[in-house]
Amino acid sequence: MKIEGFSVFCVPKKRLEPMEYNKLISVSGMSGLFELLTSKSDGAIARSLETNATQFISSRAYQFSHLESIEVFTTKENVFLAEVFIEMGKSKEALPNEKDAKATQAYFKKVFPNMDFERVYASDMKKMVKWFAQLQKAGVEPVLPADEDVEEEESLSLHDKELELIKKSLGKYEGKRKEAAQELGISERTLYRKIKQFNFHISDFFRVIRYIE
Repeated sequence: MKIEGFSVFCVPKKRLEPMEYNKLISVSGMSGLFELLTSKSDGAIARSLETNATQFISSRAYQFSHLESIEVFTTKENVFLAEVFIEMGKSKEALPNEKDAKATQAYFKKVFPNMDFERVYASDMKKMVKWFAQLQKAGVEPVLPADEDVEEEESLSLHDKELELIKKSLGKYEGKRKEAAQELGISERTLYRKIKQFNFHISDFFRVIRYIE
């Protein structure tokens, strides 16, 4: 079956592997959430969580938004939609009827009171309720994006530690690579490569000697 903008291929059998939150997308003008299966130059093949149908969706006719990148206005800083979903999952409040705007707003005032209700429209809250229900039905756990700053900080920390060890060892042996490499438990060739990588100069090693002493 073909409809302008997309084609429905089939209704697959029940999946065995768990669905991942970071593979979910919303599509402008289309109901519910979709699991992104394959990206193409002119669109994507996605599976609807609502109908379970797999279909090609044209990027010329529709816009895609990755669920993990969507943010929600709050009275402070914006938060990722996943954070709202997580709080919804913790709450003992029953999900409201998504078509009831007043009930939906009252629900979020209890579950996520920091939401900026002047900038988050009733239609947005209705979507959140509907999407959360679909996530629950599909058994998908909302996940916050990885903190890139923390990962970068940890990477820099390891880099600094390695640099410090190499400097101390080279300083101890007055820049002699063979002895320093033996102490570090690496080959002389590997140590030479790291010296190039860290842009060392022989004069640095003698400054390190004074630092160690």
